[in-house]
Amino acid sequence: MVHVAEPTEDENRGGVVVAVKDNICTASMPTTCSSAMLADFVSPYEATCVRLLREQGAHIIGKTNCDEFGMGSLNVHSTHGPVVNPYKLGSEHRQTGVEPRSAGGSSGGSAAAVRAGMCDVALGTDTGGSVRLPASYCGVVGFKPSYGLISRRGVVSYADSLDCVGILAKNISEVERTFDIMNCHDHGDPTSLPMRTRGSASAFCDRRMRTMSPHSDLPTPAHGLRIGIPQEYFPSELSQSVVSPVRRVLQALAEQGAEIVPVSLPSTAYALSAYYVIASAEASSNLARYDGVQYGLRVIPPPGSDITKTSRVYAHTRTKGFGSEVKKRILLGTYALTADAFDNYFLQAQRVRQLIKHDFDRVFTVPNALTWTGETADTADKVDVLIHPSAIRTAPPLQRAGGASGSADALDAYVQDVLTVPASLAGLPALSVPAGEGDDGWPVGVSIVGQWGCEKMLWYVGKMVEQTMC
Repeated sequence: MVHVAEPTEDENRGGVVVAVKDNICTASMPTTCSSAMLADFVSPYEATCVRLLREQGAHIIGKTNCDEFGMGSLNVHSTHGPVVNPYKLGSEHRQTGVEPRSAGGSSGGSAAAVRAGMCDVALGTDTGGSVRLPASYCGVVGFKPSYGLISRRGVVSYADSLDCVGILAKNISEVERTFDIMNCHDHGDPTSLPMRTRGSASAFCDRRMRTMSPHSDLPTPAHGLRIGIPQEYFPSELSQSVVSPVRRVLQALAEQGAEIVPVSLPSTAYALSAYYVIASAEASSNLARYDGVQYGLRVIPPPGSDITKTSRVYAHTRTKGFGSEVKKRILLGTYALTADAFDNYFLQAQRVRQLIKHDFDRVFTVPNALTWTGETADTADKVDVLIHPSAIRTAPPLQRAGGASGSADALDAYVQDVLTVPASLAGLPALSVPAGEGDDGWPVGVSIVGQWGCEKMLWYVGKMVEQTMC
């Protein structure tokens, strides 16, 4: 925990214990985004998601470490230091000298807190996989909702069109219960979608689920369920130690009556590049507010400098306040938005994003409530959910991830998101569920991706995967 709250008399009586990622505003504890820029910042208000949980009796026990402003995949870019994966931190593993491994990022602190038993539920944020990746590395459940369902009011912005509040817990039931509390329209968030749209998506999902089990008269639990396996989600970078647990999950679902269908999402190959252009461009705009004038860190230029120029304060403050990874993404995003590069990079990335959305809509049986025109499409060759590995490998050693040397410049750090960014670009719900251990004895997660607003479908399939792992 980065910041821990003192328990009140009411909190000592019991209740759901919740940890909150350090880029989600809390009025009772600092919100630093793991950055020197906001080292002493305390928000004057609480994020909507935190307020809703408090109103239902949840106990917010502390803030969790994260990559600075949510920018990272391994939770090593933090002013508080890296997060160590607690999966093998027991005394028996310490005696054998197990090498410390990354908890994943950027919500690694939240995943580690759940894995270590410090809380029942932890809130994170997911921009391109920042909840699902650490969930896979730490062996817990990680959920990214459909974009626009959970309010982002009070979440420190990284990339507005991608950011989602996510949930981490040890089982799907806890995730589902927490989501139900936060799943409501918020007038304070312009990206929060109205109840009518939510109702349409829920109706589409319910109609499809009535054709499969939860009905006792069906012969097997997964009878009628069509699971798509996207061939593009098994790239050359995928570790073989990840493949075996995924195959076991698919075999178990097939034995319960599910139909396994290979599908193709051809635009996936361009998703990672498009994601980093869009996310960095939005970050360069959002982080322009940290100028040393309104709040946060303020660095006065040294003697001899022309301190009458505001630009000098900006430059010195941002140079000292931001870490290397944040600076890198600001520079990349600023370039992508320049007149010379805008058409070739930012607009092209947005076109790729639209192609990715079309790929998903083409393969799902349930129509997209956001774009549905009233036409009835043939569902014969379509699938209800997609299943794929959550990460290309198990948790990497911290030394290799940059935790000790402070350098994580290798391209490998960015490739970690290759399997998670497509769902983020399309705004779809995705659930990472533990699928056992890889050949190296570290956790492997499988991701279940559904149509927009079809969270119920994810709970249904995810719980079957949980049962196969028992």
